[in-house]
Amino acid sequence: MSLNPEVLAADREVAAWFGSFRISFEPDEELWFRIDGIDDPQQIGGDGSGGTFVLLPAQTILYVSSGGRAGVIADSFEAFIQLVIACPYWLDILEFSVGGDLAEMRRAAAALEATLDNEDEINEAREEIRLALELSEPDDPVGALYDAVATSATIVRATDGSPFTTLFNRFSIDKNPTLRHAAA
Repeated sequence: MSLNPEVLAADREVAAWFGSFRISFEPDEELWFRIDGIDDPQQIGGDGSGGTFVLLPAQTILYVSSGGRAGVIADSFEAFIQLVIACPYWLDILEFSVGGDLAEMRRAAAALEATLDNEDEINEAREEIRLALELSEPDDPVGALYDAVATSATIVRATDGSPFTTLFNRFSIDKNPTLRHAAA
């Protein structure tokens, strides 16, 4: 059986482990955005910062942030789960991407991994979820995230019609003392 939101939601124990990653598979009651060309998007959950995950008709995963940024982050639900497990700080990787520079994203990922506050809890959750879902570690989760965001053509709009911007942000870990030190 292929991994999909329904399979994951049916396994409450595994779904609960995603709390370690600040991911919930409980959709909000009402969407606060529109997606061009999609009348009834399938919201599959959200994160601790108010963002929303949507399964698009092409089976890709769209992330819509509460701060007006949006983009496809994975080419399938399984790839999304693998990304969250491998890089629970995936949104921070995009924050420190210097406008979508893959080398900078890799630097950010290494620095963020080195500074995990709850490393034991995260590693336990990684192991439990991979075992329960029979998932392998992805070969290059940062590269896959870059590819998904860079090729995302989905247009998300606020309720007033203004378009959301890309998930790539212009910050660098070099401007953050903690991350700069961890990357050294």
